Amino acid sequence: MTKFKSTSIAESIFHAIRGLKLAFSSQRNFVIEIIISCIVIIAALFLKFSLTDLVLVIIICSLVLICELFNSVIEFTLDAVYKNNYSKLVEMAKDISAGVVLFIISVSAIAGLLLFGSYIL
Repeated sequence: MTKFKSTSIAESIFHAIRGLKLAFSSQRNFVIEIIISCIVIIAALFLKFSLTDLVLVIIICSLVLICELFNSVIEFTLDAVYKNNYSKLVEMAKDISAGVVLFIISVSAIAGLLLFGSYIL
């Protein structure tokens, strides 16, 4: 057993919660996206979305948050490996990682416009 392996499910859950707390306390964009996701889900409930559409909204919001978390993981990992020294490859990897987040937010906005538009109109 390595020193990094969890010994129980409870310990794994503890580490996962600690990771989410870290993301929440250190990643401004993650917090903004959580707030926007809550507003979008509340709006979907207010507009009485069907169960299928509500689940779709929740999945889309979750994808944005998941991409943001992976973006943070990539950035932290590269900073640790390269000891915060500049590298063109690190810059490229971070830019692509941020591009993934921008892409999923753009797709989510389009999906949101279509979903919400059908209920508003």
